[in-house]
Amino acid sequence: MGKRGPYAKGLARREEILARGLEVIATEGYAGASVHRIAEAAGLSKTGLLHHFDSKEELLTEILRKRDEADDPGLDEHSAQLADLEGAYARIVQRNADIPGLVELFTRLSIEAADPQHPAHEFFLHRDRELAERMARSIERAGGGSTGLPASAQTMALILLALTDGLQLRWLRDPEVDMAGTLTVPFELLERAMSDGAERAP
Repeated sequence: MGKRGPYAKGLARREEILARGLEVIATEGYAGASVHRIAEAAGLSKTGLLHHFDSKEELLTEILRKRDEADDPGLDEHSAQLADLEGAYARIVQRNADIPGLVELFTRLSIEAADPQHPAHEFFLHRDRELAERMARSIERAGGGSTGLPASAQTMALILLALTDGLQLRWLRDPEVDMAGTLTVPFELLERAMSDGAERAP
């Protein structure tokens, strides 16, 4: 049975705030991500918004969580091929390139979240681990349990995620950087290594 009464209304209001927050950042950029501006977009006062979120940092963290829900590629790591993973990855990166405000929010908050006391610390820690595990399962599936490289699927997943984070930072400094195009290279190398490994296998 679904939630009813004030609790359900509170959840619905919270979701509405997050949706408006995503819109504000998408259209006005990171500079527009003030509590006052997001509250205004949601039809609330700043005090009313902070009734649902303890701080600006918590609000921005939940906005990123909401974005991740929308961006989830929905891959089945037990059946996806490497091309499926690459395609999903490219789509997400290209979508990010169309919304620079969210890329800047993600990058700034991820740096601040290195502090274990930061409200976003657990979010990023869990996100990084879950993404790495999901990607590793896809790579293992595509390679039949072997990447064909002197590195495990888990290590290759970490490398791909680190490349993405680094490219996003460079892209913020230089929008001419082709993030999606650049990321095709490690996938091509990985696919070639897997193919060579399969040929060498007895």
